[in-house]
Amino acid sequence: MSMIHNLRAAVRPSLRKDGGTYDTTRSAAESSAVVDCAVYRDGVRLPSDDSLTPRMAIRQVRRDGGFAWIGLHEPTEDEFAGVAAEFGLHPLAVEDAVHAHQRPKLERYDDTLFAVFKTIHYVEHDELTATSEVVETGEVMCFTGRDFFITVRHGGQGSLRALRHRLQDDPELLAKGPSAVLHSIADHVVDGYIAVADAMQDDIDDVETEVFSPGRRGGVSRGVDSARIYQLKREVLEFKRAVSPLMRPMQLLSERPMRLVDPDIQKYFRDVADHLARVHEQVVAFDELLNSILQANLAQASVAQNEDMRKITSWAAIVAVPTMVCGVYGMNFEHMPELHWRYGYPTIMGLTVVLCLGIHRTLKRNGWL
Repeated sequence: MSMIHNLRAAVRPSLRKDGGTYDTTRSAAESSAVVDCAVYRDGVRLPSDDSLTPRMAIRQVRRDGGFAWIGLHEPTEDEFAGVAAEFGLHPLAVEDAVHAHQRPKLERYDDTLFAVFKTIHYVEHDELTATSEVVETGEVMCFTGRDFFITVRHGGQGSLRALRHRLQDDPELLAKGPSAVLHSIADHVVDGYIAVADAMQDDIDDVETEVFSPGRRGGVSRGVDSARIYQLKREVLEFKRAVSPLMRPMQLLSERPMRLVDPDIQKYFRDVADHLARVHEQVVAFDELLNSILQANLAQASVAQNEDMRKITSWAAIVAVPTMVCGVYGMNFEHMPELHWRYGYPTIMGLTVVLCLGIHRTLKRNGWL
């Protein structure tokens, strides 16, 4: 019963009760694509050394019971061929796992479930620019069998080492078998989505505030780069590509009975599906909000251009008066009004100034200046 109560806590950051650290059998720096290989029986990791291979692990499991968990990072076809043959993985799933760039999905091949998750990592930045990278993506492919669990990870983000350690702190959960690991990875990935969504909300709020803040002149916001908004929209679209396709797989895992998924674990996929639905709603809202912000920014830019054109036109109208007067009196006709009158020049100059001031006052009152 405590396993059920601690199910969510098992995939959250925690420290070992004795304050110690875990030893791992392999590291990502090794030439082999295998990051970690272990056998679990009754939820406890059996002692092993670096010499334990996937072939040895599955043979030990099928002889003595338990399940094997093998973790790989960006394996080549040759590196993964031996694992695929030993565990009887379907060639189509193997091809997807090796070449990556797959959309999130859940497929069943004989007695194996093949799940693809997109991992999302938020890239910290001091200021959003037109070239800022807001999110980094990676992939985790999971093969779930009756007595084995294989993860194939692509990308520099989304390491599962800490998750494995946390699960090893809960033997009662791991005793439920490979489906418990599948749930923990799904929950871990979706929790990452929640964190990224919260961080992106701050970026969108900053852009929205800048676009709709009072401008320096005329109440029109100036200086907001549309390329920044568009770049943020592209990053949201990348986020959406990771979240939206995962909705259907989570629905299947939470609602459809499956032989490879323990009933006690399956009900908790509903919690993951609920969290994913919330993130999906946020991402859709982000996309729509950025559309509105982009349109508003373009509209404000158009308004600012119209305002500038009105001011240019207003000053051109004012300058037209002295230009016209000078043009008339520059025609050098012998018989012209007030040409030989003593007060002709100051009268014309005064009349010109009065006309200019009158036009300026009228345009000012109408909001053109």
